[in-house]
Amino acid sequence: MQLQVLYEDNHLIAVNKPAGYLSQGDQTGDVTVMDLVKEYIKVRYNKPGDVFLGSIHRLDRPVSGVILFARTSKALSRMTEIFRDRKVTKTYWAIVDEQPTPIEGKLEGFIYKDAKKNMSKILPKANSNRHQGAKLAVLSYRMMGRIGSNVLLEVKPETGRPHQIRVQLAEQLDSPIRGDLKYGFPSPNEDGNINLHSRQLEFQHPVKKEPVTITAAPPVGDQLWELFSQLA
Repeated sequence: MQLQVLYEDNHLIAVNKPAGYLSQGDQTGDVTVMDLVKEYIKVRYNKPGDVFLGSIHRLDRPVSGVILFARTSKALSRMTEIFRDRKVTKTYWAIVDEQPTPIEGKLEGFIYKDAKKNMSKILPKANSNRHQGAKLAVLSYRMMGRIGSNVLLEVKPETGRPHQIRVQLAEQLDSPIRGDLKYGFPSPNEDGNINLHSRQLEFQHPVKKEPVTITAAPPVGDQLWELFSQLA
């Protein structure tokens, strides 16, 4: 696989994660994006031995787009703090087949993870005290375009809960993401992935203190994404 590097300096590296790849290792032992980035650094800079690479955040396996790693422990601790303090602006694109009503707005609820099913579930604010560990999830969305039955949404999560965008669009907006069988879309995509893409990250560099904006193009060769190629 050709790794698409979006941003790189001595402290950070960001790549355009292909849908279908794990962000980091799990029990499957499958090759991860983290493995690929480590190999890239090792070859490019002729580094002997192990390469340090810190995981700052994750993308679900069937999701594509910007994923950011730290190349030093200092950058890792500072970027972890930036993400924890919500000092990063995250923008996602999602393709659904139901035009939301209204076409832009804000969603709030409390999310908890069902570990046995590896699914997140959402509760209205009024019921948040009914499940221990439920955490507030907030996102804003707007419709960017529609072609036939395909609707492109821009989504900006303010919190970073497991499967947050997937469950909030499906349960609170009644607009599950195309291909996302887990959250109610009726049919799978041919490649088994879903049409959710991490479009952009914006933050202040942890060392240089300069604004950083990292943008990833949607997957090439995917017919649904290509419908909206004029927006990319």
